[in-house]
Amino acid sequence: MTSSTTQKSNGMWIIAALVVLLLILHQDNWFWTDDTLVFGFMPIGLFWHACISIGASLTWALATVIAWPLHDEAAENGDASSTEEAAS
Repeated sequence: MTSSTTQKSNGMWIIAALVVLLLILHQDNWFWTDDTLVFGFMPIGLFWHACISIGASLTWALATVIAWPLHDEAAENGDASSTEEAAS
């Protein structure tokens, strides 16, 4: 196994763990009866779900970077200029 393959495999396990963590944290039974307001207007359950949504979007962005890095495409094509064009 090459170094990049090992790193990609480790990254996949990290993403899988983050997805499982988000699935567990999404089940927020502890905030159902809590009347606490965050910032004086937002129910804590809604705030919790907003944070979970932000965490999910960050996890998805990280998964995209790990699963589909630009430098792998350039290496497959044998063209380093395609990475620069894709980045701009």
